[in-house]
Amino acid sequence: MNSSALIEQFLDAVWVEQGLSENTLSAYSSDLRIYTQWLGEKDMLAVDTGDISAFLANRYQEGLSSRTAARILSSLRRFYGYYIRESKITKDPTALIEAPHIGRLLPVPFSEHDVELLLDAPEVTNLQGCRDKAMLEMLYATGLRVSELVGLKFSQISFRQGVVRIIGKGNKERLVPVGEEAMACLETYINQAREGLLSNQQSDYLFVTNRADGMTRQAFWHIIKRHAKKAGINKEISPHTLRHAFATHLLNHGADLRVVQLLLGHSDLSTTQIYTHIARERLKEIHLKFHPRG
Repeated sequence: MNSSALIEQFLDAVWVEQGLSENTLSAYSSDLRIYTQWLGEKDMLAVDTGDISAFLANRYQEGLSSRTAARILSSLRRFYGYYIRESKITKDPTALIEAPHIGRLLPVPFSEHDVELLLDAPEVTNLQGCRDKAMLEMLYATGLRVSELVGLKFSQISFRQGVVRIIGKGNKERLVPVGEEAMACLETYINQAREGLLSNQQSDYLFVTNRADGMTRQAFWHIIKRHAKKAGINKEISPHTLRHAFATHLLNHGADLRVVQLLLGHSDLSTTQIYTHIARERLKEIHLKFHPRG
């Protein structure tokens, strides 16, 4: 059975079984036909998870929104779920695909100059400023989630190897290189500020407050906003601003997408693919500005 016939059979079945509206059926039909065009001659029932991920990544490159991606993935899941029930396939190729986060848009891209302003904002001559500088440098150097950063413990840092060991979502472990500058700021914080913040108390957490507690995600978010305001940065900032900048700037400088995926701890490549849109737009700007015939 060819792709058109498979789609028609699916649409007829869900209309009869579930009484779906014309708009929903039309959306299914549109999503599936775009998908089959991308597949070309490949059998729709012979695809695997990699094919689905590649298709979504391709759509992200064309400017697909998270909301539209979620709808397309839902269409594909219903389609393959139907053919599993019909015993035409035994494995759902969409089962391992993560649904995109809806409503969490990427913030306005931070340029490398913006990052420099933010990283230079903390006053490193006081204890809190020295800590804040180390945290910001670490965040930009590693691309950690804010929750991963504030939850860091000494046992996760290898000063000799210059890496941090992260247990991310789903208890997946990854090793992330830190970089010389961030490591130097971290060592300065440990040697000159951490003990003073602890006031002779003990803590397993790497980054602590002046009450000798571990830093919370919300507290660090307020710290970022305060330093951004001090630096004169008027762009909208999210808790993941430096994580986004980390990924985008790596891609701008030619890093492989799969390497960035591993560093960020994304289980699915299509999640990382969203950063290529920002990187591509930045490359266009550079080309227009500097190419003699731009």
